[in-house]
Amino acid sequence: MQKSRESGFLFCNMCSTMLILKSSKYAECPLCKTTRNAQEIIGKDIANVVSDEDIRRELGISLFGEKTQEDTELPKIKKACEKCQHPELVYTTRQTRSADEGQTTYYTCPNCGHRFTEG
Repeated sequence: MQKSRESGFLFCNMCSTMLILKSSKYAECPLCKTTRNAQEIIGKDIANVVSDEDIRRELGISLFGEKTQEDTELPKIKKACEKCQHPELVYTTRQTRSADEGQTTYYTCPNCGHRFTEG
């Protein structure tokens, strides 16, 4: 079967309504009654792929629990920056070694952007 590269082969040229195959000879628009030769339609595969991401984007919804980096507020600690002496740092932790060892703490200064690790 031939796969159509045109997006409008199955739609009315006048009003863009989806055509109905009335017989083996012609297709008809149910709205404006325009007819089209069925040979233009018969034998063509119709494929329309819509991903879940397309649907979420169209509806304006995000993944469950998804937060953007701007929405996320990192925890803060009263600890001076090594570079500018700002009194408060934000931090994250990660398990970078084996489970029986402690986590690594990553500090970032919100004032100068200096980053350093501990642990």
